[in-house]
Amino acid sequence: MGDTSTPFIAVVPARFGSSRLPGKPLLDIAGEPMVAHVWRRASKSQASRVVVATDDDRIRDAMLSYGADVVMTRDDHPSGTDRLAEVVEQLGLDDETLVVNVQGDEPLIPPVLIDQVAHRLADDPDAAMATLAEPITDVDTLFNPNVVKVVRSLQGRALYFSRAPIPWDREHFTRQPNLLETDAWLRHIGIYAYRASFLAAYQDLPTSTLEQLEQLEQLRALQHGYAIQVALASAVNPAGVDTQEDLARVRALLAVEEGRS
Repeated sequence: MGDTSTPFIAVVPARFGSSRLPGKPLLDIAGEPMVAHVWRRASKSQASRVVVATDDDRIRDAMLSYGADVVMTRDDHPSGTDRLAEVVEQLGLDDETLVVNVQGDEPLIPPVLIDQVAHRLADDPDAAMATLAEPITDVDTLFNPNVVKVVRSLQGRALYFSRAPIPWDREHFTRQPNLLETDAWLRHIGIYAYRASFLAAYQDLPTSTLEQLEQLEQLRALQHGYAIQVALASAVNPAGVDTQEDLARVRALLAVEEGRS
């Protein structure tokens, strides 16, 4: 792991339970559990420490065999953000420590994106969180409710996240969906950097109505008045693993990478 002027810790939450893919962190990809690929990529970032946070002994034992730093957390956390809050408490992190959540089902995540989201938060001392986005270039993606969209201010702060196609192009969408050549339409990439102080406070924030409607936990922070910085991703982030089809795609991509090495 390299040095950086913005020290931060990367945490990889790895929960065994998954409605679509039970035991997802331990699914085999190129001879290794998926979470090991995520941990290795996070370890290539500039993070001063990489921690795997899990609620399952099987994941702990698998990652300890790789020499990973593992923290055991409760199994009743409603979200990955809540799990990170427990990690902050267990590690006794200072309020200003930056913590990057690297999702345990992103085995192809470029390490540069981990660095980028941490640096973006460091650049805005009044923001509680930072995340990334990328331009949407096709209509199907824009109107897909499984793709989270984000709009941001001129200062790069999130104005809103939604599963709906925002912003709505009144001039064109009323006649026929049509994308203009602009970065107005952004797809949210689910990597976050947090200040440790925010993670401690997040646990006590009441669930918000917007969060419940959209089923997007970042809306809890927005509705309670916390600022979220959004940067345009500096590299392509391949989609994570949510389904068997995703797993097959990632296995094929990694097989190609290994063939080149």
